[in-house]
Amino acid sequence: MDGLSFKKGDKLVIIGGGFAGLQLAKSLQNKDLKILLVDKQNHHQFQPLLYQIASARLEPASISFPFRKVFQKYNNIDFRMADVLKILPASKKILTSSGQITYDHLVIATGCKTNYFGNEQMSQHALSMKTTQEAIKIRNKILISFEQEIFATEEEKTAINNIVIVGAGPTGVELSGAFAELKNNILPKDYPSLDFSKLNIILVEGSKNTLNNMSDAAKIASRKFLEELGVQIRTETIINTYDGNIATLSTGEQIPTRNLIWAAGVTGNIVSGLQPEDIIRNRYIVDRYNRLKNYSNIYALGDIAYMETPKYKTGHPQVANVAINQAKNLGHNIVNTLKGKSPNEYEYRDLGLMATIGKHKAVVDLPFLRFSGVIAWYIWMFLHLMLILSVRNKLIVFFNWAWSYITKDTSLRLILISDKKKKN
Repeated sequence: MDGLSFKKGDKLVIIGGGFAGLQLAKSLQNKDLKILLVDKQNHHQFQPLLYQIASARLEPASISFPFRKVFQKYNNIDFRMADVLKILPASKKILTSSGQITYDHLVIATGCKTNYFGNEQMSQHALSMKTTQEAIKIRNKILISFEQEIFATEEEKTAINNIVIVGAGPTGVELSGAFAELKNNILPKDYPSLDFSKLNIILVEGSKNTLNNMSDAAKIASRKFLEELGVQIRTETIINTYDGNIATLSTGEQIPTRNLIWAAGVTGNIVSGLQPEDIIRNRYIVDRYNRLKNYSNIYALGDIAYMETPKYKTGHPQVANVAINQAKNLGHNIVNTLKGKSPNEYEYRDLGLMATIGKHKAVVDLPFLRFSGVIAWYIWMFLHLMLILSVRNKLIVFFNWAWSYITKDTSLRLILISDKKKKN
């Protein structure tokens, strides 16, 4: 299949409004195409800061952006809130929870979901953090635990006072650091009757290091920062079982805990309906234009796309930069096709990785420079602030961060749960 088959007036449906889906839609704003973005949520969420929702540092609205607000000034883009159930490529339709949608071209940008590696017990009892709702659930559950501890027996207090985080990638490391700072700076003031010296933040990792996909310097520095904050780290250890009350480790250690957060892996959100040979390791196999090999009008972007290139022979890393830049390249190629020009192949240019552990504690790996500490922390804050969509939200996040920096406190510890009691 040479070239792309887009024509003026074609209808392009995008499944998923994460980094890739939203970027592609914005790349095609006010162009000669009809764009329809479909997502089961009505908003885009800035996932790198979900851990700050979970640890009561930011409110969900600070990092959430309603699609209809984002698309207000784009005359060729529309939105449907629905869960996509199946793709029907022969009839160029998708089945959703709200009905059928037709397309001329389809882009799958459904991202990832939590991967429990087949452990049904873990999926039933552990907390995960891939959506705004899940981050709020973590915040609620942790804060409710401390309210319950005031009335708890000594045995119950032991389980409440162990917060276990599984997986020492960026999410696990950042979440551990955030909870450690919450323990050290905030909770003792909120609950003066409780002894927070007994609160344990336990980070469990199957590999030898924290941040195992980063440089040796980042691995060493991140562990040092976490230990300085009081986080207990168990490396080369996995969780065998967790029944909601006791976590059993591969070492035989048993940890009583009511709060276990799973941050150990992700897997692609596959939509049924396409040929099995188009899928490898829960990702769609795409060519250098992000097009599925067996379809001339179906594409995949970001975490869900598996693209082999000379530099990345086993596929690109599942990070935001890949998703954003694949979407930009596809958008550019579509516009070029409408002008009769040839498309460009995609190749990822690694811009580096970074993670924050706490105040003045962060690590940055750039292609030719690696550093940690205060400067790395300021760079992390600046880049994440710039990536947030609206000026209003940038100001809100900046104000919250500045207030927390000065006071070592926040005022965002709301417990928000639904009332399931039936009304008479």
